[in-house]
Amino acid sequence: MLAFHSDAHSLALPPGHRFPQSKYRLLREHFEREPGLLRMQPAPAASEGELALVHTPDYMAAVLQGTLSAAQQREIGFPWSESMAERSRRSVGASIAAARAALAEGVAANMAGGTHHAYADKGSGFCVFNDVAVAARLMQAEWARAHRSRLQVAVIDLDVHQGNGTAAIFRDDDSVFTFSMHGARNFPFRKEPSDLDVDLPDGCGDADYLAALDDALVEVRRRCEPGLAFYLAGADPHEGDRLGRLKLTYAGLAERDRRVLTALRERGIPVALSMAGGYGVDLATTVAVQVTTLNLAAESWLAWRLSARGTG
Repeated sequence: MLAFHSDAHSLALPPGHRFPQSKYRLLREHFEREPGLLRMQPAPAASEGELALVHTPDYMAAVLQGTLSAAQQREIGFPWSESMAERSRRSVGASIAAARAALAEGVAANMAGGTHHAYADKGSGFCVFNDVAVAARLMQAEWARAHRSRLQVAVIDLDVHQGNGTAAIFRDDDSVFTFSMHGARNFPFRKEPSDLDVDLPDGCGDADYLAALDDALVEVRRRCEPGLAFYLAGADPHEGDRLGRLKLTYAGLAERDRRVLTALRERGIPVALSMAGGYGVDLATTVAVQVTTLNLAAESWLAWRLSARGTG
C-alpha cells in the first residue's frame, strides 16, 4: 500500500509546545524498520492552483508569503516559518497523492494530514490548509475530465474533535457527504453542522463507541453512494490521549478501523486515509495506534488487490 510522508519539513515550535510533531517522524521510522505491506514515498507539494480549489487567495498568500497576522498565527497554533508553509503544502500533497493511489489501488494513506479545522479563509487548531477538502475537490475535477461524470465523495471523520472546517467548506454541497463522530464537549466548542454528526459523552468506551459507529455507518450507507472516501483515523479517542476525553483501548480503536475499512471494501469504495489527531501523554501510545491503523489499511489494500486479481 502506498503511504506518503511529509515530516522532513519541521515546525519551528517553542519549547513545551503542545503539538507533538515528532510523532510523524516516529511513525515513518517504525515503517522504515518494519515496512510490512507499506510502500512509503515522500509527499509532493500541493500547487497554488490546487490549494485554490478550496482556499481563498488572500489566505493562501498570507500563508505562502509569510504575512499571517499574529492573531491568525495564534488561531492556527503555529508560528509562521518557510518550513511551516512548505510542510502545510506537502501535507495537502500527501492526501492528493493518496487519493489518486486509492482510486487506482483501493486503499492508500497520508502518514499525517487530517487537518479538518482549516476553513477556506483561515486556519485553526493546528490546521493550516484543509488537505482532505483540497484532495476531494481535485479528485472530483480530475474525475469529471476523465469520465464526464460527477464523483461523489464521503468524508468519514473519526478524530475526537469535530471536523468543523470540512463541514463549513462543504456546507450545502450534495457532492460531498461529511460525517464526524467526536467528543461533544471537546474542541471546537462551536461546532459546524456536518451532514451527519454523532456527539459522544466524555468517558465513552469501546462498546458504546462501536455501537454508535455501527449505527452511523448504516446511516452513511443509506444516504450516500460515494465513489471515493476519505477516512480521518484519529488516534486521539485513545484512553491515553491528553486531549481526547474518551476511553477507547488499543483493541477498540483497531476494531473501529476494521469496521470502517471493511464497510468501504465490501461496497467497493476506494479510501484515502489520514492520521489526523493524536496527543498521547506517552507519545508512543499515539504512534502505536497509528501503526495499527496503517497495518490494517494495508491488509485491506491487499484484500482489494487479491479481489481484483480474482475477478480480472
